[in-house]
Amino acid sequence: MTRLTILGSGTSFGVPQVGCHCPVCTSTDPRDRRTRVAAVVEGDDGRRILIDTPPELRLQLLAAGVGSVDAVLYTHDHADHIHGIDDLRAFTARRRALPIHGPADTLERLQHRFAYIFDDQAPRQPETPRPDLAPEPLEPGTEVTVAGLTVLPLEFEHGLTRVFGYRIGALGYVTDVKAVPAAAVERLRGVRVLVVNALFDRPHPTHLSIPEAVAVARAVGAERTLLTHLTHRYAHADLAARLPAGVEPAYDGLIVSF
Repeated sequence: MTRLTILGSGTSFGVPQVGCHCPVCTSTDPRDRRTRVAAVVEGDDGRRILIDTPPELRLQLLAAGVGSVDAVLYTHDHADHIHGIDDLRAFTARRRALPIHGPADTLERLQHRFAYIFDDQAPRQPETPRPDLAPEPLEPGTEVTVAGLTVLPLEFEHGLTRVFGYRIGALGYVTDVKAVPAAAVERLRGVRVLVVNALFDRPHPTHLSIPEAVAVARAVGAERTLLTHLTHRYAHADLAARLPAGVEPAYDGLIVSF
């Protein structure tokens, strides 16, 4: 049994957006409160993979009751996916280095942006903790074992950026992508649960639209598709009511076992 926990399901702005008083941003439905995108995948043996480290990571982990992770997968290095990296201190204070995986260029930029974590030559106060992280780059299309789970990295277009999505056993996790080409669809076929980003009804230059995400869901054929990276333009209940069978909006705290 694999368990997926959606930690965050919102866009880079989050929902509610700062200064916005629209119906979704002022909604009392807890499913309309969307922190930045992240997830946890737990295998049969209880080991966990964290996908991305958004700015709200500490609050997300507390809300989901996640007290340990065994590895991190990064999709790419945009701020809404990495700026909670310091919260990984909680997992390395009393253990060996935590493996972090992802595209080679993403891991290189992480080491540059957060030199205080990775640069052993940088001055530091002994009493000031820092995450102890071990970067391990992945190659697209090459399966690896991470925390006991089989992980297949897949490369996608995200505007001018290339990002990784992941097939983790019977789970497909694809966020911040503009398109899912036929070759990637073939690699995702057979997953039972698919998580895919969906931004607006209209096309967008760097993300799948909601209609495009539905088309991807149909092409992949998962039993259940969850739309993530959702904006404040769409209330959870309204979006759920108009999506086809087998496709639904994700929400923060959603747990799916399969």
